[in-house]
Amino acid sequence: MTKKILVLCTGNSCRSQIAEGYLRYFLGNKAEVYSAGVETHGVNPRAIATMKEDGIDISNHTSNHIDEYQDIEFDFVITVCDNAKERCPFFPSKAQKIHQNFNDPAKATGTEEEILQEFRTVRQTIKAFCEQFSKNDC
Repeated sequence: MTKKILVLCTGNSCRSQIAEGYLRYFLGNKAEVYSAGVETHGVNPRAIATMKEDGIDISNHTSNHIDEYQDIEFDFVITVCDNAKERCPFFPSKAQKIHQNFNDPAKATGTEEEILQEFRTVRQTIKAFCEQFSKNDC
């Protein structure tokens, strides 16, 4: 039986998209992975580019609002930023909530290379979390 996992962030543009990509990669057909935001900001092009550097294509992902998934019985709801944790709606289900705050690479400043480096750093942190989750929790 496949697990249903929701990754929740503020705008569903970077961190939750990266986590969705890695969870799909590490879990394969063992889980249905969704991501959403308490707002929708569109998928960040730098998130797409940095995931592509690691061989994962998230270019077809969409930015979804949490309300779209109210009828799904999730096994896990993973919040990847403090704001989403605070604003996460109540799920009347058995969903286990897991929280891990990651830096928001979309707030990085500097040269384009410095900004991309922040995306890469956050990507690697999220990758490690998702790999660990796929081995231990799911």
